[in-house]
Amino acid sequence: MSAAVLEMSASASAAERLAGFARVATDDVDAAAEQIGRIFCPHDLKPAQARAAGFSARHNCAAFDGFSINYVAYGGSVSIDPGCLERFFLVQVPLTGAARIRAGAGEFDAVPDRTASLLSPTIPTRMMWSDCAQVILLLDRRMVEQRAAALSGRVAGPVEFDPVIDLDAPSGQALRSSLAGLMTLAERLGPAGRLSPVATADWREALLDHLLNGQRHGLSDAIRTFSGQAERLPRALRVARDRLADNAGEPLDLAQLACAAGIGIRALQLGFRRHFGVSISEMLLDMRLAGLHARLAQAPPDASITEIAFDLGFTHLGRMAGAYREKFGETPSATLRRRMS
Repeated sequence: MSAAVLEMSASASAAERLAGFARVATDDVDAAAEQIGRIFCPHDLKPAQARAAGFSARHNCAAFDGFSINYVAYGGSVSIDPGCLERFFLVQVPLTGAARIRAGAGEFDAVPDRTASLLSPTIPTRMMWSDCAQVILLLDRRMVEQRAAALSGRVAGPVEFDPVIDLDAPSGQALRSSLAGLMTLAERLGPAGRLSPVATADWREALLDHLLNGQRHGLSDAIRTFSGQAERLPRALRVARDRLADNAGEPLDLAQLACAAGIGIRALQLGFRRHFGVSISEMLLDMRLAGLHARLAQAPPDASITEIAFDLGFTHLGRMAGAYREKFGETPSATLRRRMS
């Protein structure tokens, strides 16, 4: 177990986390539901007992571009019914107490050091927390869905995760370690501190990788197929895919690509269909669209979409804009405006 995880576990029982980022501190049930609902989403909050003896609520939140790290604690036993989260994904790692989670038709217990939860925005959720404190990662829904689209070769759409995270599994340990590191970093920076755009982007990449490549979801198989991980990839196709990625901004030349791979054009075309589930031209378009989305996500305010698009190999801006909208559900200019806001 990493030092950051040990630090998170050891300090959890002694003191709350992210204390400098306090948003909510109350022993009033209605005030807690209203105030925390403004930060997350509206939800029903009810103590298990008719009289809320021993009830308390605490919510501390350090927000970044596209994600936030939170400490949420409830004293006593409370039921929480947010329904569908709609706008975001939540990773909840219990520190103390326990939580009973119902996501869709499934139900399980989230327990410190053993089980965490991953809530998807389109799956109805209900929870019962018992003297429970949790570290909660919030990730913007659009950001996750658009990255899943880029990785899977599909158009952006709902992504639904298996809600159970096994904290003993390597992927669960890695995710937990990253959240502990992010929380410690936020505490070190303090409310007045700011992450650089590069550091923020690095954290976004790491968190998206933990979720989309580390946890099971509805597009897991599509991502494995599109990346060539679903089965042992012949060397010729691996060479062709890598060459395609390295030269995505150049015009497609099937003869040169097949020559580099050491096989015929027809064999190359059939190989892409079988192993990646798409044609060569479809994969190239998807690589360019994913590249454009990534560049716009990091673009400065004075960036030119036209220049970026031409640099990535697009020659027809109208068709590019249509393909981009179909894949990511918004125009390139909308992506740029959202990143700048």
